[in-house]
Amino acid sequence: MKSNVSGLGSGGKLGVLLAIPDFPMLRAGFRSIIDGEPDMRVVGDVNGAALVDELDRTGADVVIAECQPRGADDRASFPAIETIKAVRPATRLIAIDCRTTGDQFSQVLKAGADGFLSREAGPDDVISAVRSVSRGQTYVSPAVVTRMVNAFVLHSDDATTEDAYASLTEREREVLLLAAVGHTNREIAGKLGLPEGRVHHYRATVMEKLGLHDRVELLKYAIRRGVLGVADV
Repeated sequence: MKSNVSGLGSGGKLGVLLAIPDFPMLRAGFRSIIDGEPDMRVVGDVNGAALVDELDRTGADVVIAECQPRGADDRASFPAIETIKAVRPATRLIAIDCRTTGDQFSQVLKAGADGFLSREAGPDDVISAVRSVSRGQTYVSPAVVTRMVNAFVLHSDDATTEDAYASLTEREREVLLLAAVGHTNREIAGKLGLPEGRVHHYRATVMEKLGLHDRVELLKYAIRRGVLGVADV
C-alpha cells in the first residue's frame, strides 16, 4: 500500500502511525487527541523494529516517533528515520523530545524529520503539528522556538548575518521565508509563479549571502532575525 501524497488517507482522513513504544501513557494521550479530530485518525501503533512493515500495511501519511538516546555513533536519532525517508519519502515524520541532549532539535531535523514536539506540547500543538507537516511545512513546538530565541537572539553577539539580510532582494526574502518553514523548491515555484530552476538560484544565493548551509540553519536564522515568529513556524 502506498502512502497518499495528497495528505489524505482512507476515508478522507490523515492516517497517523504512532511509534512511541517506551511511553504507553504518552501514546494513549496522542491516540485520544488524534482520534478526537474529524480529519485524522491513528492507523497503527508500533515499535521501531516493525515500523516499515506497519507503514506498508497502513499507508500512514504521518509518523509520530519518540527520539532515542545517543547511540554508539553519538548521534541523536529516532526509529528507522533513514529507512523511512529512503522507502517512503512522502511520509511525514514528527519527533518527540526525549530530553537526552540540548541539540536534539537540530539533530532530528537534519536527519530528515519534518516536525519536532516538546514534552510540554498540548493537544492543540499535536493537532497543529500533524496538519502542518501534512501540508509540507516544518513544525516546531512553541516551547522549542522560545528556547531557540533565547539561545540565538538574547545571547548572540554575532551581527554579521544580521547585516547581510539587508543585501537580500525582495524576491530572495520571499524565498527565504518559504524555505525556512519547509517548502521545497517546487512548492515555492508554484506559490511565487516562478520556474523551479529560478527558485533554486534564489535559494542558493540566499544561503551564500547569509553564510548558511542547510534548512535547520535557515530556520534558526529566520527566527533570530525576527522575520519568522512562533505563529509562523
